[in-house]
Amino acid sequence: MIFQNVSYFGKDFRFHFGDVFTENGHILRLEPRSDAAPAGCDLLIPGLVDIHLHGNSGADFSDGDLDGLTRMARFLASVGVTAFSPASMSLPEETLARAYRTAVRFSDEVPERAAVIRGITMEGPYFCAAKKGAQAAENLCAPDLAQFTRLQNTARNMIRIACVAAELEGAAEFIRAVAAQGVTVSQAHTNANYEQASAGFNAGATHVTHLFNAIPPLLHREPGVIGAAAERANVTAELICDGVHVHPSVVRAAFKLFGPERLCLVSDAIAATGVPGGSCLLGGQRVTVRDGRATLADGTIAGSVATLFDCVRNAVAMGIALEDAVRCATANPARVIGADDIGVIDVGKRADLLLCTSDLTLKQVYLGGEAL
Repeated sequence: MIFQNVSYFGKDFRFHFGDVFTENGHILRLEPRSDAAPAGCDLLIPGLVDIHLHGNSGADFSDGDLDGLTRMARFLASVGVTAFSPASMSLPEETLARAYRTAVRFSDEVPERAAVIRGITMEGPYFCAAKKGAQAAENLCAPDLAQFTRLQNTARNMIRIACVAAELEGAAEFIRAVAAQGVTVSQAHTNANYEQASAGFNAGATHVTHLFNAIPPLLHREPGVIGAAAERANVTAELICDGVHVHPSVVRAAFKLFGPERLCLVSDAIAATGVPGGSCLLGGQRVTVRDGRATLADGTIAGSVATLFDCVRNAVAMGIALEDAVRCATANPARVIGADDIGVIDVGKRADLLLCTSDLTLKQVYLGGEAL
């Protein structure tokens, strides 16, 4: 297939005007042109990579239902997410094991017209009760390497991101052991101070889950997790640009603090995403959605009802450069989960592509070079 006269997002994280050739599901050849892209030229960007979402279309990953996961993946593909790492919640081990077995089945069977699962994000249960957010308090526990190992075995090593609060007893040992397996360890739902967060990063954590949410704020005498993360060049961080979780000014500040090379846009989408109506379950707790804001009964924000494509558009509207917003929803998250065959348009990469107008209206999704 040939995409002619498009502005494509290259491996240098910039747009180039020219033609893109695909064959057998991969990028075959790029032919850039010396002249500038004409006004209104269509954009060709890599399929988006969402490394933190719980559900959509009335389904939740933690339900462990294959039909539900397939429905989720097909919805994701329809809205421009071609690869994903669904997030589980703080739940009993047997519930997590069922969800992970379902992920393995889904990966083995590869449904048509669906986003590809490229990992699992284990969000909980190794969290601090004071920063539990929408996680169920009764399921929280100290880091348990034996439990993680059992679940990773059940998942056939699909867990690519493991979340933990660094101040908990045994956290440093857990981080060292899990990071040594090549899993990205993320500080999350934590009340760690600067020293405790630094110890977690020194032990091998390299990521922060939904920056600014369910962690202490950045204060001038108490920099906390944000300060410890910002000064380490190897640490990446997630940002939910749904217009609810983080104020636009803080989004802009995050890009200045971390740079576009270290941020990952995520949706943190829940089962209510893409479904008319006002409620769903998340980790066993009832969530109500009003005016695009998802909350528990006590008012706690509980995920989002935005898609990752929505978040990219929002980031641009908030003042983030288009190239940077695209990078943070494609190349960066792909790197975090070790998916080196996606995320940019380059020879040999998978031809998971989005054809968009210049104002980021999605025209067509391509999975492996085939139109959805």
